[in-house]
Amino acid sequence: MRALLLGADGFLGRHVAERLLADPAVQLTALGRSDDADVRFDLSSGAPGVLARFLDAVHPGVVINCAGSTRGNARDLTRQNTVAVATVCEALRRSSIGARLVQVGCGSEYGPSPVGASTGEDAAPRPGGPYGVSKLAATELVLGSGLDAVVLRVFSPVGPGTPTGAPLGRVAEALRRAMQNGDGELKLGGLSVQRDFVDVRDVARAVHAASLSAAQGVVNIGSGRAVRMRDMAAALAHVAGYDGVLHEVDEAHTPPPQPPYPDGCGLWQQADVRTARDRLGWRPRIGLEESLADVWMEAACRV
Repeated sequence: MRALLLGADGFLGRHVAERLLADPAVQLTALGRSDDADVRFDLSSGAPGVLARFLDAVHPGVVINCAGSTRGNARDLTRQNTVAVATVCEALRRSSIGARLVQVGCGSEYGPSPVGASTGEDAAPRPGGPYGVSKLAATELVLGSGLDAVVLRVFSPVGPGTPTGAPLGRVAEALRRAMQNGDGELKLGGLSVQRDFVDVRDVARAVHAASLSAAQGVVNIGSGRAVRMRDMAAALAHVAGYDGVLHEVDEAHTPPPQPPYPDGCGLWQQADVRTARDRLGWRPRIGLEESLADVWMEAACRV
């Protein structure tokens, strides 16, 4: 199988590339904005016709789009997450290859959910911020494109390479600094929310499975279990060997020094992952303990 990976230099893209390269049946070409990519191309500003000609030359059987941005203003997020996907869809329509498209979406497209509920693919999306809106618009473009396509709605990925702007990456960086400075108390905000965390390597497995499947539409990718950020932070502190006190800031009265990442998902998110099991043959394998250990290992080595 010839595969073209878009956004190979990002958090998810790097792990997807590693997974595909481990499959001897896959011939992988990586397209991105960094010098490490096989081909440099900016999806947010590049012309669909140029990308279509490249697709005809490479002739992939599947195009995997991990490109996008989680941070920025509404305009930037729209360009990176929505316009970029419009370019991909239009390029695939213009090309002669008939490739399958695997689009990586996100749980933020659903927005807040009732506490205790599992969100299935049939839930009405109500994103609570510009990031979720930009990703939902991308999903709608893919679903309405007429292409052979599937959208994987990934909930809260963690593991090696977790960005410092992500909730657990933020906690890991704060722990590293506290231990480096000998601080006996660490103030954190956003610990009351509950999220569905899934290891990024399991996400890569799901992308690989979706590439080989005939599944279409939307498929949730998560652990199927919501975990309180307070518990995740305490577990990460334990892994790090931090013996100080984690102090949760009362955000109603005192804004935290580092506000939680505004994913627009409210207090609770938990994925219903039965579709992934039934249509992709996929289940998460890596436990949160291993994910947290890998998050801390990288944070501890950061200078």
